[in-house]
Amino acid sequence: MTPREYAATHRAERVRAALRNGKSVTEAVVSAGYNSGSRFYEKSTAHLGMTPTQFRKGGDGSTIRFAIGQCSLGAILVAQSDKGICAILMGDDADELARDLQERFPNATLVGGDRTFEKLVAQVVGFVEAPRLGLDLPLDIRGTAFQQRVWKALQKIPAGKTESYAEIAKRIGSPSSTRAVAGACAANAIAVAIPCHRVVRTDGGLSGYRWGVERKRALLESEATE
Repeated sequence: MTPREYAATHRAERVRAALRNGKSVTEAVVSAGYNSGSRFYEKSTAHLGMTPTQFRKGGDGSTIRFAIGQCSLGAILVAQSDKGICAILMGDDADELARDLQERFPNATLVGGDRTFEKLVAQVVGFVEAPRLGLDLPLDIRGTAFQQRVWKALQKIPAGKTESYAEIAKRIGSPSSTRAVAGACAANAIAVAIPCHRVVRTDGGLSGYRWGVERKRALLESEATE
């Protein structure tokens, strides 16, 4: 990324850390090096995924519906805010997935999905099983400006194809940011819809995956044979 983009991303991360540590919005913005709060507020939703006050309170004031189902890769949790799907989490233990969601939005109002929402979960499960079908649902993508650039690039990788972390870094115009790209992939909380599983090492080998390397392998093998 350019020096200006790097500085902006670094400042935004400092704001996120300060808010998590209980500082007021003003204290967080000033300590991060912003000359005025208005400059940060202009792009606060892009940086934090919500207003600074909501972020500081763990999503307080927002309602997130969720449900947990099963797919061929194990348990799957789907969560949706009023803006769209904000999390697709996979794992072996449904309770752990629920705790993960709670930790992400500790003060949001979490509501179990009704039958209508369960139909949405079924649609997501169908997409996980057959990614080539696509997922025609809005996403509520929350992250730093750099993370969002990476995630948008990942969404352009077609099913059945892979790209390296270095290739993604070049595609977004930051060829020296391979490690940062890997970090953005690890921070992704919307599995498959933001296909971080399609990113591999330069030699083609599988690297880490938030939901386990075996799930990554299974997803890639499934897409290759569709």
